[in-house]
Amino acid sequence: MPAPSAAFKKAVQRLSEKEKEAIILKAVRRDAELYDLLSYELEETSLEEVYDRSTDTIHALMINASGRTLSKALAKSLRKAAKEIARFKRITKDPKLEVDLHLYLLHLIFDNYTGQFDSYYKVFYTSTARLLLRTMQLIRKNLHEDYHMEYKDQLDDFLEQIRSRNKPLPVELPREFVVE
Repeated sequence: MPAPSAAFKKAVQRLSEKEKEAIILKAVRRDAELYDLLSYELEETSLEEVYDRSTDTIHALMINASGRTLSKALAKSLRKAAKEIARFKRITKDPKLEVDLHLYLLHLIFDNYTGQFDSYYKVFYTSTARLLLRTMQLIRKNLHEDYHMEYKDQLDDFLEQIRSRNKPLPVELPREFVVE
């Protein structure tokens, strides 16, 4: 996305309030994410509502995954769920709830679909391992050390479940989540 030039900024400043309103409403009708962003910024929608909407979307994506090969369908749904989490982050910029969405997705996977890890198609297994690694990196990078202890048991359980498979790991995963 290009950065607005100085001339563009001046042109926007010269617009009347009515013209600005018309342009914003026109843009919002075209872009659902922009609508959600403005709705959140203008406090029309609360943080909890945005979070709940994202969890519902992720849940629907994963539970309704179907296709000729369930493992491939789950991998596709996992990619879409990761995009939903990225969308949530762009709207709210809340690192704690972003991590919570990652953990929600991991719980859905490990509670319902661990049997698909043994599928001939390893893309779902690989994607899940990468999601787990990414979640651990987000916790270390974006959250205070006090939160690390809160997530340790969950992450250690996920690591144990994924390491218990007789498949080679696609990425280097630690044995346990180390709390500093």
